[in-house]
Amino acid sequence: MRRIRRYISFSHSNVNAPQQHTWRSHAVGGAFAIAFAALTVRAFWVQGVDDGFYRKQGDIRQVRDLPLPASRGRILDRNGRPLAASIAVRSLCIDASDENARISPQQASTLARLLDLDAADVTRIYAGKRGFAYLKREVPVDLAERVLRLGVPGLFAQDEFRRSYPEGEIAAQVIGFTGTGGTGQEGMERVADKTLRGEDGQRRVLRNAHGEIIETLASRPPHNGADLRLSISRPVQFAAFKALKAAVQRTDARSGSAIVMDAHTGEILAMANWPSYDPNERAARSGMAMRNRAVTDIFEPGSVVKPLTIALALQQHRITPDTVVPTDGGRLRLDGRTIHDDKNFGTLTTTGVVQKSSNVGTTKIALLMPAHDMYANFQALGLGRRPRSGLPGAAAGRVRPYKSWRRIEQATMSYGYGLSASLLQLAQAYTSFANDGRIVPATIYVRDKHLGDHTGRRVFSKQVAREMRTMMQSVVSKGGTAPQAAVPGYSVAGKTGTAYKWTAKGYDHAQYRASFVGIVPAKHPRVVIAVSIDRPRRGSHFGGAVAGPPFVDIAGQTMRLLDVAPDQNTGQGSAT
Repeated sequence: MRRIRRYISFSHSNVNAPQQHTWRSHAVGGAFAIAFAALTVRAFWVQGVDDGFYRKQGDIRQVRDLPLPASRGRILDRNGRPLAASIAVRSLCIDASDENARISPQQASTLARLLDLDAADVTRIYAGKRGFAYLKREVPVDLAERVLRLGVPGLFAQDEFRRSYPEGEIAAQVIGFTGTGGTGQEGMERVADKTLRGEDGQRRVLRNAHGEIIETLASRPPHNGADLRLSISRPVQFAAFKALKAAVQRTDARSGSAIVMDAHTGEILAMANWPSYDPNERAARSGMAMRNRAVTDIFEPGSVVKPLTIALALQQHRITPDTVVPTDGGRLRLDGRTIHDDKNFGTLTTTGVVQKSSNVGTTKIALLMPAHDMYANFQALGLGRRPRSGLPGAAAGRVRPYKSWRRIEQATMSYGYGLSASLLQLAQAYTSFANDGRIVPATIYVRDKHLGDHTGRRVFSKQVAREMRTMMQSVVSKGGTAPQAAVPGYSVAGKTGTAYKWTAKGYDHAQYRASFVGIVPAKHPRVVIAVSIDRPRRGSHFGGAVAGPPFVDIAGQTMRLLDVAPDQNTGQGSAT
């Protein structure tokens, strides 16, 4: 009985054992099935549904979008000679995000030596583990190729352009410059930035772990910028700059400007300023030397304005060139103020008033006209209005409304005090005399040839313009205020200006602005030349003595460069 019980107990145990093993197998198999299903779903999700993140991470390590910079358009002079151009260079860059992008002390030292860098700075860039960093920009192509041949991990190059200015400081204020990114910052580079800039392209490349490009995946070509042609003549610009610089240095002046303008089209053939700067040198791009003073600086021009007043009186038939004008011993009392001449000129004709630059004579002629007419004349000649020449920063100057004028103010404005203008405005106003009574707007661009010599707006009659040119020829004669402005072989019609500088304490009789505006040749005008020197401190301060010599140098060179035949038999200029 005891054996039977043992058997039954044993048999019962063996019968249940397979059921226990089956349950465990099912549990383990189910767990594996669930895990496999989860992995399958995860793999499908990662590879087929939400693969963007992982693709991006892979691309970061292999694919790069590199810019294909557009070449900036050139700035050309009127004859197609480059005043600004783009030179192909390369920027050396580093991708230190990959663990293979490591640099040895020897490699860092070699890079630093070739690129004129500090080895510690090179090592620091790699230690930052950044995906992109500039090592050095605007590296010459041959040097960049030499550096790349070193095989430094993570080092690669991008094509770029560097702006070059062949004329340097000679036309710096007109041309301007671009910033590091190639955007125009000053001058015509800034004004015409959209035209010059173009549109960059792009290149998608595949790189290996060492940063080397092994395949181009896609490419969008750049669209280069358009060229810009200016009215500037490079040889005339050089002549103007050289003469102006010499005059400012000779007289120890603060600054100076000079303009050469085509008498019939208004095209600016030259615009020079001193002091200047070299736009090729980034460190030099600061300070007052960057200012285009011929356009931005306004000043009381003094006696340069007298012909504008006298021309209006001629136009209104209030005087003739031979009208007698007493100068009252060189002193005229008006509204409690005294108007002075440099000395007692006695009785003059209208021509004599221009020749001797008599303030008293000009005042008497001005007071023959209503204030409204003088104001309208100034406006018609462009004073008090911003010139639309295409140059940036052009100043409008100031002419107060005529309703507030007193007689003394009408008098002082008639000979160039109490109003302000830029040198560009004065040169533009004198085209009315050079162009037989029509004022021609100044422009920095080349005008269409079909416009001919009949552009502009009539201000004076042809007879008045020619009478004024004849009278202004007397200024450069032996008895005039500017015999120093006589150009050998050519007739000259011009006018001096010597104005006191205005300060917070009133007019400073120790500070002057010396100017001369002239037309060459006077008989058959070709150009208007304006020169102004601010605060000459050595030698004479009068307009003829200070601004006359650079005018002669510029005029002589310009006549030769433009192939204008001499119209005088002697080298002494023209007589009255």
